[in-house]
Amino acid sequence: MSAMKNLSQGLSDHYFESVNRRFYETHNEIDKPIGHGAFGIVWAVTDPRTNVRVALKKMPHVFQNLVTAKRVFRELRMLCSFRHENVLAARDVLLPCSVEAFDELYVLTPLMQSDLHKIIVSGQALTAEHAKIFTYQILRGLKYLHAADILHRDLKPGNLLVNGNCLLKICDFGLARAKEHNPNVTMTTEVVTQYYRCPELLMGVDHYGEEVDMWSVGCIILELLTRRIAFQANTLPEQLKLMVNTIGSPTINALSGLDSAKRYVTSMKRSENKILRILQTQSCLEPHDISAVELVDRLLCWNRHERISAKEALRSPFIDEGRVRFHSCMCTCCSSSLAGYRQYCRDTEPVPAQVFSDQFELRLPSLHVAKETMYQFIRSQPCGPQQPLCINPRSPSFRAFLQSTVAQPNEDPVSPTRWE
Repeated sequence: MSAMKNLSQGLSDHYFESVNRRFYETHNEIDKPIGHGAFGIVWAVTDPRTNVRVALKKMPHVFQNLVTAKRVFRELRMLCSFRHENVLAARDVLLPCSVEAFDELYVLTPLMQSDLHKIIVSGQALTAEHAKIFTYQILRGLKYLHAADILHRDLKPGNLLVNGNCLLKICDFGLARAKEHNPNVTMTTEVVTQYYRCPELLMGVDHYGEEVDMWSVGCIILELLTRRIAFQANTLPEQLKLMVNTIGSPTINALSGLDSAKRYVTSMKRSENKILRILQTQSCLEPHDISAVELVDRLLCWNRHERISAKEALRSPFIDEGRVRFHSCMCTCCSSSLAGYRQYCRDTEPVPAQVFSDQFELRLPSLHVAKETMYQFIRSQPCGPQQPLCINPRSPSFRAFLQSTVAQPNEDPVSPTRWE
């Protein structure tokens, strides 16, 4: 294969290779790491076919065991299926040189400028208007995911990418999975970053649905409005105490099915809900704006069966201004006429045509089959026909990228906390 022209400033070798020996022009921006997660590292690079800056996610050690291979394949299929402007989707999947050499996965996605965590901890302005438009987009994207039967299971500010125009995309589907409709199937509780984990997960519930994501949204809204993590604790018991002190003590009925921790929680000193006081004294909201209080209360409730869905949350008056702003000048679903009038689409909060299925995992009995199946999936160009690319392992940029590794966490869930 012939190498492409240099894609990184100051490098004498080439980062990408063309599969059909086509040459590309040099771009003058430097390739650099911009983020990492539990299962991958992300670099900002230039797509040599378009000279557009994109994000390149590297997923190493894909085939270290069958559990990891299935998880990565699940994430890949999700990324290639998404068609929503508030959900990060794959633009392309780089073709491995061969099925024998296939050990790492490289996915191109749109490049976003920052994430909500960086915005929150920075010194830049973060107003109630910002919070409303961000909340609207989170709920809009989450409605799409949940309608596709996808549970994100790791919503937090760091997994919400944003651009300078306030466009937001939900990202990082490394822990995502299809909704489990069989109530007898046990699900892992080791999901969701601890600060954004709902109480039933802290207490060891082994079957759950969209409500775990909705609790995380409530935590994120509070953090957007106060610039403080709502439930920041070092241990799970301390976190439950924070929850009791913030949203009030639960009723016995609210803890139904959570017998392992019921005695621990009910033994705490009784507390009242303080959401109203927090938002009136510590947030960027106007004192008379109680719509946020009503929304957060319905998201951060002990009884998971009473927690509202994304579709219901989108009816909240709190995000009305965000909805108008988004569809007035930001969305791609609406358009402007030549006369300057905004033409709004009939369905401003679309859902996918079909749900995501994880049945393909049943047809992956071994690592060999998983590798061959994933390789053929990538060869089929799941993101649409385009000039294929693959990584050039001789490039100095690649050598630096290769060293950007992440620790692989134990795939097996740890033992739940003993509350009694």
